[in-house]
Amino acid sequence: MTEQPRAVLGRILDDLGSTLIEVVAGEADPVRTVTGVLIQDPLDEPARLPGAVVLGVGVYGAEPVAALVDRAAGLGAAAVVVRAPVPVQGPVAEAAARTGVTVLGLTPGASWAQVAALLRSLLATDELGTVGGPDEADGAEPLAGDLFALANATAGLLDGPVTVEDRSGRVLAFSSRQDEGDDARIATVLDRQVPTEKLRALEQLGAFQALYRKEGPVYVAGVSDKPRVAIAVRAGGEILGSIWVVVDGPLSEDRTQSLQEAAKVAALHLLRHRTGEDAERRLRADLLATVLEGGTHAPQAAVRLGLSAQPACVLALAVTGEPSAPDRVAAGHRVAEALALHLAAIHPRTASASLRGVTYAVLPTSADEQALRVAEAFLGRVGDRVPAVIGIGRLAARPAELRRSRTDADRALRVLCSGRSRRRSARLSDVYAASLLEELTDRIAAEDDVPDGPVVRLRAYDDRHHTALTDTLEAWLGTFGDVTAAAAAVHVHPNTFRYRLKRLAEVAGLDLDDPEARFEAMLQLRLAPPRS
Repeated sequence: MTEQPRAVLGRILDDLGSTLIEVVAGEADPVRTVTGVLIQDPLDEPARLPGAVVLGVGVYGAEPVAALVDRAAGLGAAAVVVRAPVPVQGPVAEAAARTGVTVLGLTPGASWAQVAALLRSLLATDELGTVGGPDEADGAEPLAGDLFALANATAGLLDGPVTVEDRSGRVLAFSSRQDEGDDARIATVLDRQVPTEKLRALEQLGAFQALYRKEGPVYVAGVSDKPRVAIAVRAGGEILGSIWVVVDGPLSEDRTQSLQEAAKVAALHLLRHRTGEDAERRLRADLLATVLEGGTHAPQAAVRLGLSAQPACVLALAVTGEPSAPDRVAAGHRVAEALALHLAAIHPRTASASLRGVTYAVLPTSADEQALRVAEAFLGRVGDRVPAVIGIGRLAARPAELRRSRTDADRALRVLCSGRSRRRSARLSDVYAASLLEELTDRIAAEDDVPDGPVVRLRAYDDRHHTALTDTLEAWLGTFGDVTAAAAAVHVHPNTFRYRLKRLAEVAGLDLDDPEARFEAMLQLRLAPPRS
C-alpha cells in the first residue's frame, strides 16, 4: 500500500511564501510535517496538536511573540504566524532558537481568516494524495500532483502567476510568484475570490462568453493593470472552472499548447476531487458510525478519524417540527453543515456525520461543560431560523467510551425533541428525570400497560362531561397546593377552584392529603400529558 503524502512546512512556504508569509526567525525545516491550524486564545487553552501552525492573532511586540513561541512549543507546534513587521532580534530569535519553532511573518493587509482558510485548504489538498491510484504514481507526469502543484507547474511553463478558479470566480488553487501580478490578482488570491467589480467588468467585456465558447485560450486585456490569458476547464460539455495566467502579451503557440494540456489535467483534478469529496464524506460517516456503535473495529476507526489522542464528547443534533415538513430535510442539511464548520473552527480533529436523521459530532474536549457552551454558542448563532436542538453525551476518556457518550446524547436529544424541556441544548444530567419519564412511557406503550388510577378516571370523566378537572389537579399540584396561585393559572375564582378541587377528589377517588397519592398523580400526569 502506498503511504498517503502529508503536508510539510516547505510545501506551505513554497505556495504561500511569495504572497502571504515569510520566515522571520528560526530555521524552517522543509520536511517538518504540518498537521493542522490552531488559533491562539489567551483565555482558552488550545488542544495539543503536534505539528500544527499556530496563528498569533493580536500578538504584537517582542515579549508577547516570544511567549507565544514558548507556548506553541509546549503544544508541539511546527510554526507560529504573527503579523509583520516582527521584532526578530532579542527574545523572539532566542525563543525560536531554543524551541525549534519557526516564526513566520504575515504580510500587512492579509486577514487572519484568509490565511487560516488558505492553510486549511493546502492541508486538505495534501490529505487527498496524488491523483490516480498506486499504479499511476510511478509513471506520473509532473502535472499529476494536486491543483496547487498544477498551478505552479503551469506558472513555470507560461512564466506568469496562475490561479485555478471555479465558475463563480472562487480561487481553488494558485501558484507562487503572485507578487509579480497586479493589485487585482493579489486581492483575488488573498480573498480567494475574484473581486465583484472585476467579475462585472469581465462580463461586460464578454470575456466569460468567449471563454466558455472557445476550446482554446482567451486573451483578456483592459480589465486590470496587466493582461490575462484564460482557458476553460471542461469535462465533456460541462464547464468545471477556468485557469487564469497573468501575462505580458498573447501566448506563443507552444505556450498555448501547454495551457491547453494543463486545462485537461485540471479537469481530471476537479472531477476526481468532486468524486473524492463525496467518497470522503461517505467514508467519514461510515467510520464515525463504527466509532459510535462500538465493537472491535471502533478503536481503529477512531484512529483513522484522529479521535484517539484525547477525551471527547458526542453531540447529537436534530431539527424539530413536523417530520413531513417539505423544508425540514433541507434545513437539517444546512444546519448539519453549519455545525461541522463551527466545530472545525474550534478544534481541527472534530468529526461529524448525519446518521438516520440525526447529525452526530465528536468534539475533543476536556469537559462536557465546554461542549455544552459550544452547543449553546452555535444555537445562539443559528437563532430561530432553524428549530434545532442538541443533546450532549458524557465525557469519553477513550474511544471505547464514545458509544456510551452517544447513548447519553441520544437520550438528552429525545427529551429536547419531545417538548418536555424548554432548553435547546442539554446534557443527559440536565434532563435525567425527563429522560426516565420518556423511557417509562415507551415501556407502558410497548406492553400496553396503561395503569388504572385516579388520573385515568379523571380524564375519562372530563371527556364524558366536558369538564376541566384534570387541569385543576395539575394546576394545584404544580403550585404545591397554593389555591390562589393555581386558580390564577386556570383563570377561575379561588372559591370556584376549591369547589373543583373537592369535586375531582370525589370523582377520582384521590386523597389529596396523602403524599404517595399526590406523587402517583403527578407521575401519571407527566407520563401522559393532557391533550391540548
